[in-house]
Amino acid sequence: MRIGVISDTHDNLGNLAAVLEILRAEEVTKILHCGDLCGPGVIRALVGFDVWVAQGNMDRHLGLSKAAKETFGHVPLAWLQRTTLDGWSLAMIHGDNEEVLGNLIASGQYAYVFHGHTHRRRDQTVGRTRVINPGALGGICQQSRSFCILDLATGKARFIEL
Repeated sequence: MRIGVISDTHDNLGNLAAVLEILRAEEVTKILHCGDLCGPGVIRALVGFDVWVAQGNMDRHLGLSKAAKETFGHVPLAWLQRTTLDGWSLAMIHGDNEEVLGNLIASGQYAYVFHGHTHRRRDQTVGRTRVINPGALGGICQQSRSFCILDLATGKARFIEL
């Protein structure tokens, strides 16, 4: 299974559209969004994908949950997401709470921990946990805009710059 990992969209619908075009072309249907979508337009743009979102510190718009319910039939938003995909345990959090992020990584309970917030790409193994930050699609530019496609079967992470 290949998954798209994105973060820190900050309402940049143009960059999001470019990412979604790439994901569709590569037949990636599952997206993990590591937070800071900002507005409901980002949720609506994700229609047609299986999406899970870790709410970020900028996700304060009151319409986010409503847009998610209308778009997906459920609300895939949570401050912390924990699940298993293809037999791999994973956690996803925005990352603005460094203590919680650090504890998730150090716990050794997860094969993967995904986060955003820093607007900087990261692919690091800590103990038995692989930590991935896809970079940012919007907001303050720390690095070039990017996202990640992760192949869970091979472990290959590909960071794609826009």
